[in-house]
Amino acid sequence: MTLEVERTGEHAFVGRNERGAEVRLGRKGAEGAFSPAELLQIAAAGCSAVTAEELIVRRIGEDAKFLVTVDADRREGASELDAVHVAFDVDVSTLTADQRDALAGAVDRAIERLCTVSRTLKKGIPVTEEFPA
Repeated sequence: MTLEVERTGEHAFVGRNERGAEVRLGRKGAEGAFSPAELLQIAAAGCSAVTAEELIVRRIGEDAKFLVTVDADRREGASELDAVHVAFDVDVSTLTADQRDALAGAVDRAIERLCTVSRTLKKGIPVTEEFPA
């Protein structure tokens, strides 16, 4: 699958996939756009949400709604993130304490085993760039 990012104006870009989805990118603070570091964090939270959805729905119910938030640690002036923190907000009030613990454990294991984004961030991988000669 090919992904692309096209410059559309000063500090303005659009990322696209082959299925027609688009996301606006820009510098940190750009109105109506995600910064690349924000997209990285959204990818981690989104991967966790997608991975955990079936487990949560199976235990809470088909109409289960949940929110996944994400933030990151970043040293002042650094051009890298030091840690990404993903948190689930799920109404588990209908579950017993044992059921809540079991669900939390199942979600953790699923993310550890299946979440491509989190697994890749934890592993650390080479990133290469090409530029015309």
